[in-house]
Amino acid sequence: MNHVLNNKRREEKRREEKRREEKRREEKRREEKRREEKRREEKRREEKRREEKRREEKRREEKRREEKRREEKRREEKRREEKRREEKRREEKRREEKRREEKRREEKRREEKRREEKRREEKRREEKRREEKRREEKRREEKRREEKRREEKRREEKRREEKRREEKRREEKRREEKRWYVCVEYEGNVVRPFQTSNKLKLNK
Repeated sequence: MNHVLNNKRREEKRREEKRREEKRREEKRREEKRREEKRREEKRREEKRREEKRREEKRREEKRREEKRREEKRREEKRREEKRREEKRREEKRREEKRREEKRREEKRREEKRREEKRREEKRREEKRREEKRREEKRREEKRREEKRREEKRREEKRREEKRREEKRREEKRREEKRWYVCVEYEGNVVRPFQTSNKLKLNK
């Protein structure tokens, strides 16, 4: 009886030991499982952190790229703006040069016009002077001719006057001769004239 009881106790003890062992194993498995779970969790967290880090890095990289693109865009815009300004300045310079050139041409045309006008004026004046000279020459010539005509007229008048005077003298002489001399005819012959006076005198 005691033997059976002992066996029973031993069996019970073994079972208990077995349960405990099983419990310990179970606990160990659970602990292992918890650890594994923890490791997994840690791994997941680590992975998550890494992922987050990668994402953050990616965002930063994207941000840097975006900033770089923006910077490049700003630079490009700045270059374009500078180019536009430069083009504008060049265009303005070309226009200014064109205006100056046009102004110079206009001034040249005006100067040429003034010179042409001056030449024409000088020509007109010269022509006027020549015309005046011709007229003066003509007046002088006319005056000379007039003077010549007058001189000729005076000479003619003088000649006529002289002629009249001569004629008058001759007439006077003839009259005088007629008064003082007579021709006598004697017996059909013409005798030398003799001087007459109040009293008839014969030549001796």
